[in-house]
Amino acid sequence: MRLMIIGSLSGQISTAGKIAIGRGAKVTHTEDVEQAMGALRNGRGADLIMMDVKLDIATLIEQLKAERFAIPVVACGIGTNASTAVNAIKAGAKEFLPLPPNAELIAAVLEAIAEENNSMLAQDPAMKAVLNMADRVASSDATILVTGESGTGKEVMSRYIHQKSKRAGGPFISLNCAAIPENLLESELFGHEKGAFTGAVARRIGKFEEANGGTLLLDEVSEMHPSLQAKLLRAIQERVIDRIGGKTPVKIDIRLIATSNRDLESYVREGNFREDLYHRLNVINLALPPLRDRPSDIVPLAQAFSEKYGEQNGLPKKKISAAAAARLKAHDWPGNIRELENTMHRAVLMSQEAEIEAAAIIISGQRQPAPEQSIAQTAQTVVSAATGGESAALVGRTVADVERELILNTLDHCLGNRTHAANILGISIRTLRNKLKEYGEQERIHG
Repeated sequence: MRLMIIGSLSGQISTAGKIAIGRGAKVTHTEDVEQAMGALRNGRGADLIMMDVKLDIATLIEQLKAERFAIPVVACGIGTNASTAVNAIKAGAKEFLPLPPNAELIAAVLEAIAEENNSMLAQDPAMKAVLNMADRVASSDATILVTGESGTGKEVMSRYIHQKSKRAGGPFISLNCAAIPENLLESELFGHEKGAFTGAVARRIGKFEEANGGTLLLDEVSEMHPSLQAKLLRAIQERVIDRIGGKTPVKIDIRLIATSNRDLESYVREGNFREDLYHRLNVINLALPPLRDRPSDIVPLAQAFSEKYGEQNGLPKKKISAAAAARLKAHDWPGNIRELENTMHRAVLMSQEAEIEAAAIIISGQRQPAPEQSIAQTAQTVVSAATGGESAALVGRTVADVERELILNTLDHCLGNRTHAANILGISIRTLRNKLKEYGEQERIHG
């Protein structure tokens, strides 16, 4: 994982960097927003940015968005209060990290933000066969096409292959072809020179160059426009690319992995995808089975997600009850592993028993509790834990007043970390954001 740290952080920068390096991150340091943007344009990419809360986080977020750098930003600072942390979140930071740095907290943030879990769980024969093939071809430089329905883990498989390859020490660069507008995708892939087109304010290195020495993942490659497919084909065949506005071809050394959730052979027959490009990409095809076709993996995956989100939320590790397991196995999981993960995240927060009970497994077609219900349930648990069950202090107060205090105190406890606070409260980040906005408006009215 590549970490960029922006700012001096009053001497704590070296400590934070050393901890991150010890956790496997590759760290670069820039002093301010201008230096950071220059480094990113020149191919010194990052998977995560940690920035001094005293710097202009809002400007950085705006520039990242304007130049299509999809990099999460974590604000960090020394001796800051909850309001400073909340302001950083409002400016666009993903999380807030207090300093001096805590090794375990930094490790948790790196894992939570980067979401680079390269382990593959495969007990079902259908998935074992695919994983065995992936192991056999990972060490080669052969181009791989990973196919499967949405949510089957195509990007996770791609990262797994990269980590098993001889390029594991190099960068892993991912580009979602469906998420970039057609008129900007060429620049994202191949880069551009300053002044090459309106808005090209500086030279920028594309994903092909950024991935040099490593692996480039083209996610949902089937969504690429046919006119750009020809340029991609040339890059694969000749191992050179042309920056937009550039005069000299640039050599590249990458391993290419592409993914698609569509039937590319049908796309070829319909004229939506070049046949020669399809054959170039489909040297090795790894077809990931949907979750309904790997039933032996449902409960083990659910248990793994249960432990993951239990640890993130400071909750005790729980086993999945037999009734809950039966409920999980009875569902056909149209959203595949992504749907299962979301279901177990919710179950961990909703569970009230020693084991995760069937009632906590809320899946498609069932109504979720309203946010107010979740807050009330969490309030009861928090009060019980803090006071030994004495809830008399709540008598005589309105639900809205208790809810507000619970939310603000939880946010303060998490030092402004919105994601962790929402998880503890058992509500979505959107609900938390709306509540904070509501409280801010009330303060302006009565202030």
